Amino acid sequence: MTEDRTAVADRNQPGWAETGDGDESVYVVKRIFREFIWPRRKLVLRSMLTMIFVAATTGALPFLMQTAADRVFIQKDQTTLYILPLVVAVVMAVRSLAEYSSRMTEARISGEIVAELREKLFRRLANSDLGFLQGTHSARFVSVFSADTLVVNQAASQTLTALVRNALQSVALVGAMLWLDWVLGILVLGSLPISIMLMSKQRRKLTKSVKQSLSGSGDIARIVAQTLAGIRVVKAYGQEASETARALRHIESTRDAGLRTQKTRARTGPFTEGLSGLGFAAAIFYGGWRGIHGGLTLGEFMGFMSAAMLIYQPLKTLANLQNVLMEGIIAARRVFSILDEEPKVVERAEAKVLLNPAGAITFDHVTFGYNEETPVLHDVSLTIQPGQKVAFVGPSGAGKSTLLNLVLRFYDPASGVVRIDGQNIADFTLASVRKASALLTQDPVLFDDTIRANIAYGSPEADQAAIEAAARAADAHSFISTLEKGYDTPVGEAGSLLSGGQKQRIAIARAMLRGAPILLLDEPTSALDANSEAHVQAALDGLFAGRTVLMIAHRLSTVKRADMIVVLDKGRIVETGTHDELAAAGGLYAHLHKTQLSGAGAAAEGGNAA
Repeated sequence: MTEDRTAVADRNQPGWAETGDGDESVYVVKRIFREFIWPRRKLVLRSMLTMIFVAATTGALPFLMQTAADRVFIQKDQTTLYILPLVVAVVMAVRSLAEYSSRMTEARISGEIVAELREKLFRRLANSDLGFLQGTHSARFVSVFSADTLVVNQAASQTLTALVRNALQSVALVGAMLWLDWVLGILVLGSLPISIMLMSKQRRKLTKSVKQSLSGSGDIARIVAQTLAGIRVVKAYGQEASETARALRHIESTRDAGLRTQKTRARTGPFTEGLSGLGFAAAIFYGGWRGIHGGLTLGEFMGFMSAAMLIYQPLKTLANLQNVLMEGIIAARRVFSILDEEPKVVERAEAKVLLNPAGAITFDHVTFGYNEETPVLHDVSLTIQPGQKVAFVGPSGAGKSTLLNLVLRFYDPASGVVRIDGQNIADFTLASVRKASALLTQDPVLFDDTIRANIAYGSPEADQAAIEAAARAADAHSFISTLEKGYDTPVGEAGSLLSGGQKQRIAIARAMLRGAPILLLDEPTSALDANSEAHVQAALDGLFAGRTVLMIAHRLSTVKRADMIVVLDKGRIVETGTHDELAAAGGLYAHLHKTQLSGAGAAAEGGNAA
């Protein structure tokens, strides 16, 4: 047990998933068996029992062939002629039913493993730290979720069952061959040690090409995602050919890696078949020589050759299982590297539920950095009263968004404490802390569902009356009513079927319905035209009432609405006060007012006047 915990700790280190160490492969195989095979041991046992029937009936076929040759064709025994076909029919029927049962059990095991893997991955992604998710390209997650899980499943379920099935059949047929004539059996099976040595030598080449192929698939997914996300810019700058060429390089590289994988696999088959052919030729010569000299009957020879022909396919399958298993191990490393990513923001064992928060927020000597080398906030202390409207102003990178992230506990401070109503938010459950706030961003996030579902997102208990009331309060009901399907209208991917102002008003309605006492705003009107901004601003006026508001301000009109302005620079609070106080002080705010805020505000006011 100690070794397992140590191994997991080692595998949490960056880059462990890319190693090819033999001990690592053993660990991965053991983990696949422990986590995905052993819990389904009853199904596996059922499959194995049916495989025993398949193996036994397969092993009986050479003896039936021997009986047919000796007693029907040589001895002319009519009784055997009548009985033997019935026996063959029964044996083949049992074999077919057992094979069907085995395949269906395999399919169930396989389906359950894929579903469990994807469920675990999705749970891990949904509960992962924001820093980990933002630091990893989404295409990697898509590639692992869609492709790698299937490869792991193939190794976990199909490799195990195929190994058992073909091993049992091989044992039964080898037993039949040696029973019928052990010398002929040695001649046919003599090439096996050489084949095993060849497969061992191919393992390293196969590992490298499979890694490149899986990594290339992830790169292609990343390029597709980037291109689709930025397609307007791609077209506006005429970069279609450049993006296509970039994608082609990765597509061709992945193709070449796949070809190298298939080439490595293909080398094993012909060489093994060639060696087997020599064994067959030797067996035919020796068997024929003995038959001519009376040492081997026709039935014995035909029975032996039937077993030798039947054993070819299971042995070939066993030879190829190494390739499937190696691919599964490499894919499993990629999957486990995500599953083993432990969140840094976790609930304490004694975490309580934050009940009925009033909305007071305190930053008490907070220092924080997204990495240890580069702090973003330095010893920030700030108290915000319930119902107070606070605007954060400062240059890009000053730490404004970070403060909002800390209130939501997307991250924990390196030092210091964030409090709500005087209580450390780390003492409460994550769900209750986040339920105390509603977040609105410049680019509102809508999900590919109906308007109704997007408004009720986070408030699943809300009925139609509550949803409609929230929409009215957000000045969204009027445009929703003009749509053919009303609240059941799909919004499209990321709200693509709605305008910017419509999306933002639906996001405001969602915040209204949530009823959180704290409102976090990242200038939700900055990307809107004058008409849309007027509607959204009216909706925000209703949303502000009675709530504590923390807003990142980029416009003078937004700043002037604040009860207090907090000016940040290089992660420190350098000024606090009202607009008039700070404008008269001649500090950083006054400079920003002249160069940025006043310009943006004038543009907005001019647009509204127009």
